[in-house]
Amino acid sequence: MSQDTWPELPIDSWEPTRDTLTLWLQVVGKIRMARTPLLNHWWNATLFVTSRGLTTSLMPDAPGRGFSIDLDLIDHRLDITTTLGQTRSMELAPKSVSEFYTELTGALAALDLSTKIWPVPVEIPDAIPFPDDVSHAAYDPQAVTAFWRTLVEVERVFTVFRGRFIGKSSPVHLFWGALDLATSRFSGRPAPPYPGSAPNCGPRVMQEGYSHEVSSAGYWPGGEGEGMFYSYAYPEPANYRTVQPGPPEARFDKQLGEFVLPYTAVRTAPDPDSVLLDFLQRTYEAAATTGTWDRAGLERSR
Repeated sequence: MSQDTWPELPIDSWEPTRDTLTLWLQVVGKIRMARTPLLNHWWNATLFVTSRGLTTSLMPDAPGRGFSIDLDLIDHRLDITTTLGQTRSMELAPKSVSEFYTELTGALAALDLSTKIWPVPVEIPDAIPFPDDVSHAAYDPQAVTAFWRTLVEVERVFTVFRGRFIGKSSPVHLFWGALDLATSRFSGRPAPPYPGSAPNCGPRVMQEGYSHEVSSAGYWPGGEGEGMFYSYAYPEPANYRTVQPGPPEARFDKQLGEFVLPYTAVRTAPDPDSVLLDFLQRTYEAAATTGTWDRAGLERSR
């Protein structure tokens, strides 16, 4: 596979755009969360990769009527469409979070789809409420398209990895709090109460997210370089972090409490898929083996 398939996208080249996009997606994601019943570990709140960008997927409104919010990251447009054929669109271009929030809520109101959300970002220290945020307003369309193309590649490999597991596992989905594409596997056993926290996330949020033993992996466009792939287990079993995580560039980051693999190491590899799958498999096995999961009952024979 050509290395050109995996876009080059240094964090410092698009950080202002990334931060603005994250906040826009938080608005969209909160609408989905308000419109859908709670699913395991907040899976009802996530977004999904499409052939042109990202989507909420279909959300209910009333009997006979549903709607979706789709972000076209090729033509840079947000579309609201209902099952009755009604539409509203808005341009994705440099504009503040306040402008985006006002425009989107106005478009929903025009379709009689007004949705009450808590208008404050989550997982961000010193967060500015959406209606008041005029400081985040960057939008580089080329960088956003490159980011989406990265998600397309990651989603494809994560889906292969997910197919190897027959136990409870999450979809491959985008968590808009930190803008990470992730998939998780579960042992089937409950976990002890999660002791951690995140800005503007109450205890219930974290307790629901980590209610059961989990091995989770994802791609995060943060940190240094071009971002990273990560993998962690909760609760962390004894000797978990001592296991070899596969590719030589992978390591356990004590500060994050996760195995990490630089995106650059995958992008520049002769066979990016194999490098990433090796990291995903080995770090899952680290959790499943040291955590004494029922691997014979949870894994698909290959």
